[in-house]
Amino acid sequence: MRRLMLLRHAKTETNAPSGQDQDRRLDDRGLRDAAEMGHWISAHPPFPDRVLVSPAVRAHQTWDIAWKAMKDRVRLPAVEFLPELYGAEPSQLLHSIRLASAHDPKRLMVVGHNPGMHELALMLAGSGDKPAKKALEDNLPTSGLAVLDFDVDDWTDVAFRRGKLVLFTSPKLLRQTFGD
Repeated sequence: MRRLMLLRHAKTETNAPSGQDQDRRLDDRGLRDAAEMGHWISAHPPFPDRVLVSPAVRAHQTWDIAWKAMKDRVRLPAVEFLPELYGAEPSQLLHSIRLASAHDPKRLMVVGHNPGMHELALMLAGSGDKPAKKALEDNLPTSGLAVLDFDVDDWTDVAFRRGKLVLFTSPKLLRQTFGD
């Protein structure tokens, strides 16, 4: 069994001072939401063994802030920054996920961007929680987290429509469920 956690970066500023999209930073809401998701993840094991992060500033910040929120309860996973995750399409993301077999983590997290992350989540989910899938169909919002399980022994066997969507959540859904 392999577990994949897809975490979209948190909310960002509209434009980076440099004018480069990769340099966009988290805004105040993004800072709060990344911490909220880190707290939520730390309270809901199992935790990732390995994390693949886009090198864009917003993805890097999202991971750093989420990690700070969970570090007292979770062992530090191996973290790898992969340039190919920035702007990746679903097939590129799937390729990066399959390459994780070299390290053989049981639980893998990817911190990246839409539209690729949203499309990937939808393409991987062949079964699972129907209300979560319905909610995910609309969007993988900033700080959104989709968790999928695969009944496989190796990441190379992960394929479209083979995943079971275990849950989908976001700061907005958490607030709707648990209040502000």
